[in-house]
Amino acid sequence: MRRLGWVGWLLSGFFFGARLQAEVLTIATYNIENYVSSNRMTEAGYRKDYPKPEPEKRALRTVIHALHADVLVLQEMGPRAYLDELQRDLKAEGLDYPHLALAEAADADRHVALLSRRPLKAVATHADLEFTYFGAKERVKRGLLEVTITTVDGDVTIFGVHLKSRYTDRPDDVLSTLRRTGEATAVRDRVLTRFPAPAKARFVILGDCNDGKASKPLERLHVRGKTIIAELLPAADSRGETWTHAFRRDDTYTRVDHVLVSPGLRATVQGGVAKIFDGDGVRTASDHRPVTVTLLLGQKK
Repeated sequence: MRRLGWVGWLLSGFFFGARLQAEVLTIATYNIENYVSSNRMTEAGYRKDYPKPEPEKRALRTVIHALHADVLVLQEMGPRAYLDELQRDLKAEGLDYPHLALAEAADADRHVALLSRRPLKAVATHADLEFTYFGAKERVKRGLLEVTITTVDGDVTIFGVHLKSRYTDRPDDVLSTLRRTGEATAVRDRVLTRFPAPAKARFVILGDCNDGKASKPLERLHVRGKTIIAELLPAADSRGETWTHAFRRDDTYTRVDHVLVSPGLRATVQGGVAKIFDGDGVRTASDHRPVTVTLLLGQKK
């Protein structure tokens, strides 16, 4: 076997050390459709205050296993006991997410939550976000969940969101577009308070925005004036389809679940895109499909 000279050993040690410094971080967002007791249709008919059916839960866990996510941001999670149940059931199947967070905000039934295989350096729930709505002050119903994770490149902050649904609450705000835009504006302003210079910042905003990529809420999360806050990642499944939500009653499909990254983090996105999961169980688990983004950290620029 040919011996390496001292230069060869030095170079091999350098490149091996560089590889050790590389880090992969996969983050997913997933609306898990009423993981809580609620009024729902079941195989046995309409039921009040009924838990998420077991076949849906099993399918949901199948999907989560397949995502291979380090951090999983969830929408429509019930109170803490439901998050504990999901964490416990996943662990029983060999998938341990030892770290969790639950945003406690105005909506007492459906929360933004997080499961993580990585330690959480910091956790905050922004339940005080306000915006003006028809002359009155309103709060972002599900708040804003913020967690920070330490990586080889420094801290990465994750903002989990779930904006107002498209249900029309009042006739002068059809599809609740104005309310949702107000919520997105409040979220944007808080993110900018936390990171006044997004060009150098390292954060991800992701979740169920209940609106399309060309909508005003998504515009609010993307830019304020000439300041680019976060860039919306293109996303598609293995067949090139881009929908993330199925409205079963009308058999319509839209993309409402999004991932945005700060300009300072954009270069770390693997392939420059997010991915929509379309594997086994996804149509049974929820009316949404999860979206993942993989960050390649510690790479040489």
